[in-house]
Amino acid sequence: MPTPTHLLIPLAASASDGCRQALATLRLPNLERLLQRLTATAHDSGEDTSLSPPHERALARHYGLPVADGQIPWAAHEVAQVAAQDGAWAYITPCHWQVMTDHIVMAPPDTLGLEEAESRAVLAAVRPFFEEDGITLTYASPTRWLAQGEIFRGLATASLDRVVSGVGARNVDEWMPPTAQGGPLRRLQSEMQMLLYTHAVSDARNERGLFPINSFWVSGSGALAAPPAPQPAPSMPLTLLHAAQMEDWAAWTAAWQHIDTTACAELLTALDQGQAVQLTLCGESNAQSFEVVPRNFFQKISSLLSPQRLSNLLEKL
Repeated sequence: MPTPTHLLIPLAASASDGCRQALATLRLPNLERLLQRLTATAHDSGEDTSLSPPHERALARHYGLPVADGQIPWAAHEVAQVAAQDGAWAYITPCHWQVMTDHIVMAPPDTLGLEEAESRAVLAAVRPFFEEDGITLTYASPTRWLAQGEIFRGLATASLDRVVSGVGARNVDEWMPPTAQGGPLRRLQSEMQMLLYTHAVSDARNERGLFPINSFWVSGSGALAAPPAPQPAPSMPLTLLHAAQMEDWAAWTAAWQHIDTTACAELLTALDQGQAVQLTLCGESNAQSFEVVPRNFFQKISSLLSPQRLSNLLEKL
């Protein structure tokens, strides 16, 4: 069987009041046509408190990766694409923590404008502290370093998408690994905050009116016994996710309308051409997949005459 063309949509809906108001008037004709012709298949039930959000669980299943909560080995999977590597891995994201009245929040790392030279300078400063705990750091991108160390084997860590969701709504302390498992990482975070407070990168960023880099986040942790068979990447637009993280529901609505006229229209064309297609809609707790399943005449007529209301479907995510 050919591999289905897969459209995987993160944050297709949210429990936020602002999102519910947007759903009441949202019109997505191409998505509605797809849902009339596709059949609901796999349903993933979860909680909005899970460490791994639904879109990451769906993406992990697409690639054949384990989906234990907080232990999807994304970093190990990335490394395995380049060369055979042993051991446990994780992502380290340099970030900015802002102390509020009674909690600490994290600015979305992609909004910091962190440059490669700044990231490499910060990495060089903190690398010796990590090495003392048996953790090797390697630069991957300005907001992502690869970390190898046995501490990441079996360590459950929260996705960045969980921690930065909502403007000032998430307390980072609630998403950190428990002290029993992640004690060394908590200590490293304290040491990094002290080290970077007067670092030249922080001073230069302050002068430019930018947030300093004063902490890091660990995610994508775990080991991979053997890499799964390669799979083509799904189409996964992130515009809904980013708008929801900023609680900008006007932008979220515009992003949905763009996805409907582009990605959904393209999937509909593939369906018209007889291709195998898969659609996965993800919310904050749950995910629902839809695929081509043979249906009899009466089932086809029923789907056309009694279509499920789009807002009702999305609210169940």
